[in-house]
Amino acid sequence: MEKLKKIMLPIMSAVVVVSTLISSQASAATTTFKDVQANHWAKSAIESAVSKGYFKGYGNGLFKPNASVTRAEFASLISRVAKDMTLPEDAQTDSFKDLKGHWSKAEVDRAVTLGFINTKDYPNGFKPSTPITREEMAKWLSSGLVASSAEYKTAFAETKGTLLPVKESFKPGIAQDKIPYLALAMGTNLMNGFPDGSFGMDETTTRAESSAILLRLENVLKKEAVTFDDLNELRMMGTKKTNLELVSSLTTGKTSIADISGKRKTFRNGSGSLVFHRLIGINTSEPKKKDSIYTSLFMTEFGMNKNKNSGVLPVFKEITIYPKKQGFDIGDYKNGVIDMTGGMTITNKLNQKYGYEVIPNLEPAKFFAKNKNGVKVWVVENLKIKDFYGQFNMDDGSYAVISNNN
Repeated sequence: MEKLKKIMLPIMSAVVVVSTLISSQASAATTTFKDVQANHWAKSAIESAVSKGYFKGYGNGLFKPNASVTRAEFASLISRVAKDMTLPEDAQTDSFKDLKGHWSKAEVDRAVTLGFINTKDYPNGFKPSTPITREEMAKWLSSGLVASSAEYKTAFAETKGTLLPVKESFKPGIAQDKIPYLALAMGTNLMNGFPDGSFGMDETTTRAESSAILLRLENVLKKEAVTFDDLNELRMMGTKKTNLELVSSLTTGKTSIADISGKRKTFRNGSGSLVFHRLIGINTSEPKKKDSIYTSLFMTEFGMNKNKNSGVLPVFKEITIYPKKQGFDIGDYKNGVIDMTGGMTITNKLNQKYGYEVIPNLEPAKFFAKNKNGVKVWVVENLKIKDFYGQFNMDDGSYAVISNNN
């Protein structure tokens, strides 16, 4: 028995030592900061980003979560996240003249080489201490994805004509060459809009927000573009001008909404005409189908609950109406079309939040009189999914159909 005790004591001592080491390592990995409260929304992301070596804290146990991030800092951060990406032999070594002797030079050069940063965007120098805007951030992130994969490059091309679910899409509008960068950032969930419906293109980003974005980037770089459902929807909206097949059992079959997009439809009563642009479905009753990235743009919680399990698909159509008749009214539009180009006015007031136009219920004739040269509006129609069939017929003979896929 005494001999057994002598054998067990060293083993137990070793266990205690190992346990102590593991405990110490765990404590070291879980970094805490005095200015990051336990209930801070980004606490976990901050601690994870720091433990991975992406971010560093300041002295005296501070992280400064609300401080803005500069160009130099964010370039360094994404370079660290993309540490496993291989540099080509012709790697950049002198990207910007104003970085000579700057602490971030090597990591900025690496970010340029990997395709995150385009030197042509900064002809007057990088200006490393400038706080980076969210638009810049989206462009850097998306450019890096495009450089990393042919599929992301394809996704980038396919989102050029998409609609982004943010208020800037409507007022003041987003330049077409900027849309794909925002689409890739939003479609992969690297960046999202704010509660007020905006993307905040000119806003800066805090260290806390950047911590969360970095962890997402780490994950996105490991995945193919096709694995992101929201990006697939944005791609479909860009190429087919509808998301119908993703969010419902309805389909356009061998036709396409893209075939009628931009085409004119003259009203049969001669009161005017319209040009059709796109159609967006919001899934309210098919659990196996995708929840649309555009849901918050068009549907309130009340509307979702009202349509739940109803077998109805609300579809929102973007059209430009050109009044011709003197005193043109909403009835002239409704009676002027008998196919799928028709629709009802949207009354949930979400247009006020996002800035898109709808036909007003009150004094619509005055609305059209003010817009006698044409006005782009959204209208809605509720489609019964089961056994549905509908058709669009345009003046030039182009057409599209919608029918049930089952």
